[in-house]
Amino acid sequence: MLDDLDRRILALLRSDARLPTAKIAAQLGVARTTVHTRIARMEEQGVIAGYSVVLRDPSRESVVQVVIMLEVQQKETARIIKRLEGYPEIRLCLSINGDFDLLLSAEAPRIEDLDVLVDELGAIPGVLRTNTSVVFGRRIDR
Repeated sequence: MLDDLDRRILALLRSDARLPTAKIAAQLGVARTTVHTRIARMEEQGVIAGYSVVLRDPSRESVVQVVIMLEVQQKETARIIKRLEGYPEIRLCLSINGDFDLLLSAEAPRIEDLDVLVDELGAIPGVLRTNTSVVFGRRIDR
């Protein structure tokens, strides 16, 4: 199971997989050996499957995607968005109008991972409610 530090490490690696562990450690305020140990564990567990050049694949058949809408307390929006940045499963966060305030697109290899994610998001202080839909397919993907 991933904890907050694991997610923050993954978020940094996702933005630049070539970041040295020393830079990751400095950005997160932890020891370099902690980052190294965490990355090694996630590699061993298969959370990190490898490092490579990834070309865009419109079909994305190997992942499950969900759209999550969040209703949040307005005064907590900035803090909540900052916290959402730490979840590597979240690929997109849009501010929207209507009954919900934020629209998230999230991806993971298994639906069970996204189930855990939605439960964690609902437990964030200031999140009033969530609504989740599974994406069956992409009809237009520019």
